[in-house]
Amino acid sequence: MKSENHFVKRSGWLRASVLGANDGILSTTSLAIGVAAASVTREPIILATLAGLVAGALSMAAGEYVSVSSQLDVETADLKREKNELDITPENELEELSKIYENRGLTRDFAHEVAKQLTAHNALEAHARDELGLNEISKANPLQAAFASATSFIVGGIFPLLISILAPLSQMIYFQYGFSIIFLALSGTIAAKVGGSIISKSVLRICIWGTVAMVMSALIGYLFGVSIH
Repeated sequence: MKSENHFVKRSGWLRASVLGANDGILSTTSLAIGVAAASVTREPIILATLAGLVAGALSMAAGEYVSVSSQLDVETADLKREKNELDITPENELEELSKIYENRGLTRDFAHEVAKQLTAHNALEAHARDELGLNEISKANPLQAAFASATSFIVGGIFPLLISILAPLSQMIYFQYGFSIIFLALSGTIAAKVGGSIISKSVLRICIWGTVAMVMSALIGYLFGVSIH
């Protein structure tokens, strides 16, 4: 019998990848637009975009690693405490597990029997899954999250960098905005397809907030009104 490939199995790396790609596109584009709004030459725009790309990728990797590591520490501590409780008060833990199944709709006797059998099979696994809500699918993976986030940030940030190099200087802001919306829409479409969600909703959400961020960046550049040479 073929195992089903559920979308939730992709949630760990998909979240980091989508966040990284969108941030790579949005943050580097916003940076390029902000500098372009106050600059009369191309070099500062390229330099700022390149610096933002490198710093952003490293920051995303470090941030994801630290964040997911903290989550893993919490999960590990909970499992350690649960294992200790199973060693000290196994009867109480059995009753607790039985109550969980009873609250889900099983009769008291059947819930108790299920709890006994699952405890005999693997008590810690049963409590981790049904009491703590932990399983292999949702288990925190710091290295995977850090790598996915940094890689996708670089992929997303490459496009604004290329535009800063190739686009006409006099129309840099418009080129950056136009292409970034296309890239963001593409990113939202891919994320929706991989994650099994509604494409139009994903694209609309990311494009609206992306527009807000880039407009604010352009306004800041204009307000400072500093010519960078």
